[in-house]
Amino acid sequence: TKMEIRRDHLEPEFFYHIYNRGINSEDVYKNKDNYLYFLKKAKEFLLPVADIYAYCLMKNHFHLLVRIKSEVELKSFFDSQNKNTKIRAEGIHALHSIVSKQFAKLMSSYTQAFNKYYNRHGSLFETPFKRIRITDEVYLRNCIIYIHQNSLDINEQLEKYDFSSYKIILSNSKTELKREEVISYFEDIDNFKFCHQRIVEI
Repeated sequence: TKMEIRRDHLEPEFFYHIYNRGINSEDVYKNKDNYLYFLKKAKEFLLPVADIYAYCLMKNHFHLLVRIKSEVELKSFFDSQNKNTKIRAEGIHALHSIVSKQFAKLMSSYTQAFNKYYNRHGSLFETPFKRIRITDEVYLRNCIIYIHQNSLDINEQLEKYDFSSYKIILSNSKTELKREEVISYFEDIDNFKFCHQRIVEI
């Protein structure tokens, strides 16, 4: 099952499908460097608070499947960032705000670089970013397939598209992506590939 609330708190140890697009469906990636820079920033801001299971970046939007880290890990990250502040139950210093703040930093940091390079001003992404909490393993599997199949919309073969996690999951290259865990949801790599042959809507 899924639970869709635009402002649903990102809670420890839950899976979320996070997605967002450019304002007025404007392109947010115009060349290869833009895609790579976004992925680099995603690692920098998200990996301290979440594990990344799948992603696909398209010209005017992105999809991410993440699992938020444990409360202990989030507290430890918070303490490392805020020497003199205690975690509070609500507000910007609440545990659930820590994760949202990292996503906001990713988008704002990418937007600043994009705006500077293309000499544009203002917001690039819609706000707030969309999030769907996933609490069911069938939906989780379908979400992974759905995210990867985005590249089919532009007639790109799954295994050839450079800006999705599908290619990385099939490879042996070093990655911070949760490759083994993703494969385990499909039992093995052959079934992972097989399941991606059927078009999935979520």
